[in-house]
Amino acid sequence: MRPEPPDPADQRSDDFDRGLANRRAMLGEDWVQRSTAGATAFNAEFQDFITRYAWHEIWGRPGLDKPTRRLLVLGMTMGLARWEEFELHCRAAIRGGVPLEKIRETLLQGAIYCGVPAANTAFKITGEILKAEGLAPLPQPLTRPQRPRPQQTFSQPQLALMLQGEGQGLPVLFSHALGLDLHLWDGVAAELAAAGHPTLRYDQRGHGESARPAGPYSLEQLVDDAARLIREWGRGPVLFVGLSMGGMVGQGLALAHPELLRGLVLAHTTAQYPEAAQTAWAQRIAAVEAGGMAAVAPMVTERYLHAEFRAGEPEAAQALQAQLLRQDPAAYVAACHAVRGVDYLARLAAVRCPTLVIAGALDQGATPAMGRAIAERIPGARFEQLAGASHLSPLEQPDELLLLLRRFIGSIKPVTAST
Repeated sequence: MRPEPPDPADQRSDDFDRGLANRRAMLGEDWVQRSTAGATAFNAEFQDFITRYAWHEIWGRPGLDKPTRRLLVLGMTMGLARWEEFELHCRAAIRGGVPLEKIRETLLQGAIYCGVPAANTAFKITGEILKAEGLAPLPQPLTRPQRPRPQQTFSQPQLALMLQGEGQGLPVLFSHALGLDLHLWDGVAAELAAAGHPTLRYDQRGHGESARPAGPYSLEQLVDDAARLIREWGRGPVLFVGLSMGGMVGQGLALAHPELLRGLVLAHTTAQYPEAAQTAWAQRIAAVEAGGMAAVAPMVTERYLHAEFRAGEPEAAQALQAQLLRQDPAAYVAACHAVRGVDYLARLAAVRCPTLVIAGALDQGATPAMGRAIAERIPGARFEQLAGASHLSPLEQPDELLLLLRRFIGSIKPVTAST
């Protein structure tokens, strides 16, 4: 029998009441009800003690937020092999909205400090909980055709890359935006790899796990990086898919190394900035030089993801901002110099490979007008606009982007002996 609710007129509470509120919030009403309402003369003092001390004195302290405390408990119970407690707190953490990637990272960290057998058991228990909660993860087989394979270039500066997929499909190379890394393309690359396309995504110099040579960088250097990457891969000519800064690299690649391309996708990018934008770039560079990435990360997040997406997917927005904050400030500034200097517009008529230009209707930095200007100058280029995207369609509109890529790939004529 559930206890009667407290009299609304009685606003008084003690440490037990406060601890009970925390305990309910962390573990759920049903569990707490069984532990407290079901107390006996033998264990009532113990239930009173842990409710006051553990759930009020400790869980109620302000030094750590609740999600961090949840993750710490998972690590500790995992290390002590207290699997009943682990299962209880893991289920509560999942129901309480702790991001699954943070739980996964906690278990991976535990594999180092608690041991692989403990991590194996923790992953198994967590997987069973996810299935029971209707959150079973999608399959991700580790067979060679589907397994992401991290590698690095032999040439300098060294570039980190990820290969995924085997087969006879058109090879696809992905290039990311300023301040991000190859993981921007994880979802799209996995889908194309599963369809038989060898894919390669890479960290541009100064980004992710790639080398960080001193700057400033030039677009010519970034283009040369992409060209040597294709040659080392040995699968060219390729379909080059570049977004934002990556799209600028794609334009330069098509002009300087046309033999390396079968097709070109230019997403959320520009071929030239108006004079007024140079002031904004100078201000951004100065802000990072003075205050590090924290000075621009919130602003860049807002420009990369539109407001409705940020409101509906706050964890994705937070993850993007965290990634920007991890970016090396000096390398970011070095790449800003390359991006601000883009000036390909007058030369685009020389591009001869099939080209798809994609713009986001909500993009403030690489506007649809900038995308149309590119498409109008490249002979035979197609232009597509995504209504629900700003600057990062792989995050905002992944299904729609993938559909556009598949259609475009299907339109590229295969290489024959006569050609």
